[in-house]
Amino acid sequence: MLHLASRSPRRAELLARLGLEFGILDLDVPERQGANEAASDYVRRVAREKAGAGLLAVVAVAGAVVLGADTEVILEGEVFGKPADAAAAAAMLRRLSGRSHEVLTAVAVVSAGREAQAVSLSRVTVAPLSEAAIARYLESGEWRGKAGAYAIQGVFEAQVARLDGSHSGVMGLPLHETAGLLRQFGVLP
Repeated sequence: MLHLASRSPRRAELLARLGLEFGILDLDVPERQGANEAASDYVRRVAREKAGAGLLAVVAVAGAVVLGADTEVILEGEVFGKPADAAAAAAMLRRLSGRSHEVLTAVAVVSAGREAQAVSLSRVTVAPLSEAAIARYLESGEWRGKAGAYAIQGVFEAQVARLDGSHSGVMGLPLHETAGLLRQFGVLP
């Protein structure tokens, strides 16, 4: 049976688009970048740790397959995690305003006998944001719990001037890469 090691409703919604039944594992895996850890290494590590923690939680389930993922917004090598509060969200949005940044999503799939991983890299260009536009967005509350302080699938999408890459990857689970991994594990035909 497939298990999603994530509390993200967006990831569950995206995984459901593949037509699969799956369980959801509510895990608390720390997301802290190491002092000299490159952004791509960090994203891969966290996805792998989530999947591994999930596998430990369902180790007694025969044939269990666990999917873990991590998404980060990266500007000039700096990882923009989830903002702690509205002030931090506003600061992130000001820095992203009128610029292009990368969104990395790593997906890790593990079972008792194997592990595989894929990474999706997208480039997102945000239109210039006025202070009023930032304030309106903060009032929506949509920024809460979102890497880089925005959700591309919500009202913020109107501020995205260009997307090169995977829309679902920016949302948190790149479906093309995920489907490929799940085929390797025999979960998808």
